[in-house]
Amino acid sequence: MDVMRFKVLDPAGAISFVGPCHGLKVLTAACAKNPTTLAELLEYTRAYDAQLSEYLLNGLAVFDEHNTAESNGAIRGTLETAAPEKTPPFRVLNTITEGASTEPVGAGLVIFNLPARRIIQVQNAYASVERQDQGRIRENGMPTRRLYRYALPQEWRLLP
Repeated sequence: MDVMRFKVLDPAGAISFVGPCHGLKVLTAACAKNPTTLAELLEYTRAYDAQLSEYLLNGLAVFDEHNTAESNGAIRGTLETAAPEKTPPFRVLNTITEGASTEPVGAGLVIFNLPARRIIQVQNAYASVERQDQGRIRENGMPTRRLYRYALPQEWRLLP
């Protein structure tokens, strides 16, 4: 259970990916900076775990090369054949990708709704999201001795 599914909603749409469980704290810390778009969230994420940020940017670039709202056979095929923990990052384009984006994987499913400023723990067997916390900065995927701290602004809601 070292991975979980994440879904991020912003004004342009939604993306989903399966990532390491520590990404829960990294993304929550990035939310403490009040991102309004996925691009901002990933930029803030870079300071805590550049590898996670790059994984998402690169994965979405590959997705965009092979899929559109009208022609999304590539992701449909991947979702039908790959083990859930092996699915690459994808954009939510239709009912098939919407369904996959809401399927818990490993330790669960957490949704980051940037416009509504909500973090929704649909299923979370990893660790509870805290309003204030700290974590280890990662380099090349490995934790370092350096810590980051965050405090979510009051307008952010944690559900449930």
